[in-house]
Amino acid sequence: MSELVLTDTQELRASARRVANKRILNLGIDAFLVLFGLLMILPLVFLVANAFKTPQELLRWPPTVIPTNPTLSNVQAVLADTPLLRWVFNSFLFAILSTITILTTSSIAGYILGKFPSRTMSVLFAIILATAIVPFEVYMIPLYFQIKGLGLLNSVWGMLIGYLVMSFGIFLIRQNVIHSIPDELIEAARIDGAGEFWIFFIIVLPLLRGAMGALAVLAFFQAWTAFAWPLIVGTTRDAYTIEVGLALFQTGFTVDLGRLSAASAVVLVPSVTLFVLLRRNFVQGVASTGLKE
Repeated sequence: MSELVLTDTQELRASARRVANKRILNLGIDAFLVLFGLLMILPLVFLVANAFKTPQELLRWPPTVIPTNPTLSNVQAVLADTPLLRWVFNSFLFAILSTITILTTSSIAGYILGKFPSRTMSVLFAIILATAIVPFEVYMIPLYFQIKGLGLLNSVWGMLIGYLVMSFGIFLIRQNVIHSIPDELIEAARIDGAGEFWIFFIIVLPLLRGAMGALAVLAFFQAWTAFAWPLIVGTTRDAYTIEVGLALFQTGFTVDLGRLSAASAVVLVPSVTLFVLLRRNFVQGVASTGLKE
């Protein structure tokens, strides 16, 4: 009897040690993640702080995190000397239209490729994936001449033509269609007399909210941070996007750090807001993509 009690006691102690070690490991992981998160946020904190610093404080070493004498002169100078609000509007319109277009093309193509399997669809899907490794710079110049021929230079529509389709978006939606939407559900709808149009809009799209939210974030960021294509299409200051406009604060020999920081802080607002609103959908949509068939 005493041996059984001793064995039970040893097992309880071993179990307690395992639980304690697991807690210590979890605390270590949490501390590492918090430290890593702070290191990731620190550059953004400095960026926002620099927007409210005087030129003298910007050159101070070691740098200060919180401005000692906050000033709005950088923000006022940016608004007075540049069409910043026009650039923000151009970027926002471009990003919104591109996001809507990519969501439309990706959802339709992903549904067709996921629920209408055939050898032709498999080859088409392989071609779509292959286009993802082709750099945009390869076909950027021919596309520019097409835009010029259509008379769409210095317009949002000209920029939009280069961002109508995202191959990764088609892949993302296809994977979610395969894993999240049972074939039996679609067959039941067809038996009840529903057409493919209504099946897609009434059944498929509501079940793809997570993937569509993730794709919306990716598509918006892609268009919002685009630089090379808007730089080529927009040849006047009023046609610039915010990313192209930021380049004006840097010359070959100097950088206006205060005004550049003020304008860059404005760029962060829409992207951070969108990510905060759709972060759960983003994680859910991306996580569902890697499931095995």
